[in-house]
Amino acid sequence: MRKMICLLDMTDSQKERIRKQAPNLEIHFGTASSIEDRLFLEAEIIFGWDTRIETETLCKPSKLKWLQSWSSGIEYLPLSLLEERNIHVTDASGVHAKSVSETILAMMLGFSRGIVSALHNQECAKWESPVTLAEMNGCTVSIIGTGEIGKEAARLCRAFGMQVIAVRRSGEPIPEADLTYPTSSLNNALKESDFVINILPLTEETHYLFDFEKFSQMKKSAYFINVGRGSTVKTEDLVKALKEGRIAGAGLDVFEEEPLPAEHSLWLLSNVILTPHNSGGNTMKNRERLVNLFVMNLERYLNGEEHAMKNALDYRKGY
Repeated sequence: MRKMICLLDMTDSQKERIRKQAPNLEIHFGTASSIEDRLFLEAEIIFGWDTRIETETLCKPSKLKWLQSWSSGIEYLPLSLLEERNIHVTDASGVHAKSVSETILAMMLGFSRGIVSALHNQECAKWESPVTLAEMNGCTVSIIGTGEIGKEAARLCRAFGMQVIAVRRSGEPIPEADLTYPTSSLNNALKESDFVINILPLTEETHYLFDFEKFSQMKKSAYFINVGRGSTVKTEDLVKALKEGRIAGAGLDVFEEEPLPAEHSLWLLSNVILTPHNSGGNTMKNRERLVNLFVMNLERYLNGEEHAMKNALDYRKGY
């Protein structure tokens, strides 16, 4: 009998939806540690990820044909092994668009409305307003990477009366943005923006894309927000830009090294907001969206429509 492993923590009703979609499959729900070794060899479908999949499935003769990731970024997966085994991979792109976009806006408001400095002052009972407060209304924001998260962030920024610039590889316009630039014109977008939002995946092209030269293109009054991948930013260059006042501040949810070491200088900078890679957190709504995505892809897979599965990985692009 064909077998499937689901590693996501789900409600009983969500499990039942999956069972109804695949009545002819033997389905095993649980954490990776609770799943028998033999099942990793016998499973045709795995929903979720654990390092045991690499050791118990990909490095041995197994039946795996499709892996549904529970995250949008898949750079941590052993892509060469997956490609070598000709395994279909689908990611969770779009599932976390609402929560990540809310984190982006929270960081932007934290800087523009002086919330960051107010929290620092609160720790020492200091009644002091920032020298200047800003309004997001009328400002320009550049969104680097315009997948589902980028489009949702653009929609929210427009609601605040901002001009939205989208930067994407193709340069093709999107309805959520006022202007769209190709990646070759990234510097132009940086020069024009009051806020720069990085939502890029990590690929060979994007690794260390944001270095000191890029930060030097930005306005000194501008803020940099990173909810993409930590290694798209050269951290030491970002720290230098922040300390030298090349940019006004940074909101960071992702880092080159996670957890961020306790001794790292980023912890001490007053013009930085740090969140522990939780913008796409495991909220009840995100979990429901992820299950919806999986059930839809499961239907297509079982109908022999692998080509129509949503968020299919393009091994050539790395996302």
